[in-house]
Amino acid sequence: MDMDIRGKRVLVTGGSKGIGLACAQAFAAEGCDVILASRDPAALETAAAALRGRHNVNVAVFAGDLGESAARTALHAAHPEIDVLVNNAGAIPGGTVHDISLDRWQQAWALKVFGYIHLTQLYLPGMEAKRDGVIVNIIGMAGRGPRADYICGAAGNASLIAFTAALGGKSPDHNVRVVGIAPGATMTDRIITLSKSRAKTKFGDESRWEEMLAGLPLGRAGKPEEIADLAVFCASPRGGYLSGATLDVDGGAQFRG
Repeated sequence: MDMDIRGKRVLVTGGSKGIGLACAQAFAAEGCDVILASRDPAALETAAAALRGRHNVNVAVFAGDLGESAARTALHAAHPEIDVLVNNAGAIPGGTVHDISLDRWQQAWALKVFGYIHLTQLYLPGMEAKRDGVIVNIIGMAGRGPRADYICGAAGNASLIAFTAALGGKSPDHNVRVVGIAPGATMTDRIITLSKSRAKTKFGDESRWEEMLAGLPLGRAGKPEEIADLAVFCASPRGGYLSGATLDVDGGAQFRG
């Protein structure tokens, strides 16, 4: 299916691995030019080279810590003109309210929560001025079903779901759409890290992390490519009446009781 977005310029944060890299690959496969942003220069260059070689599109990279406002401002200055913003960068730790210091909590939210908000503030005016643009926020199912052992992420995700709804309800006045995607357990390095944290809390043994993924719908975690394909749809004219909504992608896990 042609998504009718060939030639669009797409910025993906956290784009060097996991869901971010899968999103970059999916947009590049549709003929979009891509900007990858993350803090790892070597991983960015490896990802960019693979995208250029496979899809013959323009790929730019930006290396910086997007948990810092100065880096976000520098990213916007370096690449001010985009059509689609995919907010994806985030590394919120697992743990209970007793496990996570306030400094660590603030550090985590600086990247995922305030990072999403700030980049939106930077790029939204340009989209509004040209009356064209889409912002896709990759959020997470913990915002729908908060858990004590992922309290920092649950609270952050819930705030981003509300942010997406509030902004996405108004942005169509300027022909700009804002959409959220809430992945459930998705097979990335991050889900392994979180599962190890939960296994350590539950069993005192992080090597039992795979037990934390038992009983998932369809007998597996989600695939990054499934989230990426949805992001492309949301950003395309085929998803053109979506705004303000956050789409749950958990295989129905939240309804299993």
